[in-house]
Formats: sequence, structure tokens, C-alpha cells
Amino acid sequence: MRRTYRGRDVEVSFDRDLCIHVGACLAGLPEVFELHRTPWIQPDAANAEIVAEVVRRCPSGALRYRRLDGGADEQPASPTTVTPLRNGPLLLSGALQVTLPDGTVDSAPRATLCRCGLSANKPFCDNSHLRSDFTAAGARLRIPSSPVRRSPDQPIAMRDDPRD
Repeated sequence: MRRTYRGRDVEVSFDRDLCIHVGACLAGLPEVFELHRTPWIQPDAANAEIVAEVVRRCPSGALRYRRLDGGADEQPASPTTVTPLRNGPLLLSGALQVTLPDGTVDSAPRATLCRCGLSANKPFCDNSHLRSDFTAAGARLRIPSSPVRRSPDQPIAMRDDPRD
């Protein structure tokens, strides 16, 4: 479920079910994104343009933003790209229309889609590939060390994620 955190100049939303725990937000702007704080997102803790820049680094689209200060809202990348990640999901970027299992359509600028077949949140990745023998060629994704991922192959479990 997507939750919204409204600041003065920018609004940031987060859907924990889409998060693959790369931690780009936590590493990129810890004054805004703090795992063990309530609320964990404080959009006013940094300049709106910098907040937007860090949100755009979220590969899964779990984070999105909307500018409230007249600045440009996020625009989908053009052209749309699909990048297989090594031993992991498909990374999509662009004007995406993802059909969900219930038939609804999610419009998104970014998504990570399962390609191991094991995700409990299909069509999205839930990191199940890390608990299997799934291997596939693809690009490497740089994953910073953060509170949600101590090492590249060990994200925290969804049940241990304190974010609301």
C-alpha cells in the first residue's frame, strides 16, 4: 500500500510492497530517509530538487515524488528501457503500464519485475531470487551498504522492515 509523506515543497510516496531494499534512499539522503524514525520520510529535511533526485534513484518505483513548489514532477524516461539485472529482476524505466493480478493497471516511471518466477508479489520482484539458485546474465546493480541491506545478497526480510 502506498503511503504519502507531504512536505512544504515536495511530497514523497512509498509502497513497501514494491521495495527491493536497494537502499539508495537511505544512503543517498539519510536526513530525509531514516529507517528507524517515525515518520521515516521527512521531505522538508532537504531541498526539494535533491529529494527528487534521490527518489529517482529508487529502481523499483517504491518511491515516487510530486513537486508542490512549482518544480517539475517526475517524467518517465524516454525511451522506455528494460534491463535484465544479473541473477535478478528486470529493471524497467519509462512510461510503464503494469497490469496487476486483480486487473488494475499501475502507471509507473520505474519498476523491478520478477524473472525467477518465485516472487509472492508478481509481477514485481520481492527478492525471492536471492533465496534460490536463480542465475541469469545481466547488468550489475550497485547496491550500497545500508540498514536495509548489509551486503548485496542479504536484504532485510519484509517482516523486519519497520517502515510503515
